[in-house]
Amino acid sequence: MIPESRALCELLEESQDLQADALRPTTEALNELVEVAHESPDDEAQRREFHEAHQRSLAASLSGATLLGAAGGAALVGVLASSAAASKSRDVQILQTAASIENLAVATYSTALTLPYIGGASANAVVAKFARVTRNQHAQHAEAFNAAAERLGGRAQHKPDPAFVPVVNKAVASLKGASDAQGTMGVVGLALELENIAAETYVKDTVLASVTQNRALFASIMGVEAQHVAVLLAVKALLAANAPQLISLAPGTAASLPAAAGSVGFPYAFYKTNSAAPATQGAIK
Repeated sequence: MIPESRALCELLEESQDLQADALRPTTEALNELVEVAHESPDDEAQRREFHEAHQRSLAASLSGATLLGAAGGAALVGVLASSAAASKSRDVQILQTAASIENLAVATYSTALTLPYIGGASANAVVAKFARVTRNQHAQHAEAFNAAAERLGGRAQHKPDPAFVPVVNKAVASLKGASDAQGTMGVVGLALELENIAAETYVKDTVLASVTQNRALFASIMGVEAQHVAVLLAVKALLAANAPQLISLAPGTAASLPAAAGSVGFPYAFYKTNSAAPATQGAIK
């Protein structure tokens, strides 16, 4: 039998392998992105064709946005699609917004880890380790997005996404006085919301991106965020079923899991983008 601690290490190694696989093409994409973004089409017809194609893509990607997207959707189309020459600035804004989402995730996991039922003595070992590793991965994602923004002539975004900060503050405030079970469920729910926002935003950013290299950048990191979502969905389901003891990597646990455990982490065949952040939401003004 494999000890639970060893099984946890093996699972985290797989997660880190996925992270490394994501960041490897990301580094290559960053270098190519800078080269392409500094190239501008000389032919007026080519610039006009790029402008029209991007405007159609942008309008389509925003058509299904929820409140946040709808509030800034019309303005976003007008501002970002106004000129093909604005592609460099547009990419910087998208990257800064992505970095702001990652900054918020880092801060949220750091706060969660100060709670006894997430990072303390009463915490589930799997949940605690997941929170620490995931926080570090988000920090690496923020560094990657900021590196790309700086290489394009923009500034690094070190602040959290302003639209989502109140959501996190409200959720954290609601945890005061909560029992361990209630607190753990609350933190998992908040983390799941942020991870889903990140994944959906990067799905949409692959459409908003003006060049192939930028799309590769967001797609590679989106895969890691999607993995985080899947893990948290499974954990949330077990907590909701009053079975926290099954959040375990012990060899005998699998036989006790409900049948839905194999599918609960993947509720959609294709990722939705209803919760995606508008491209300029976290950009430096």
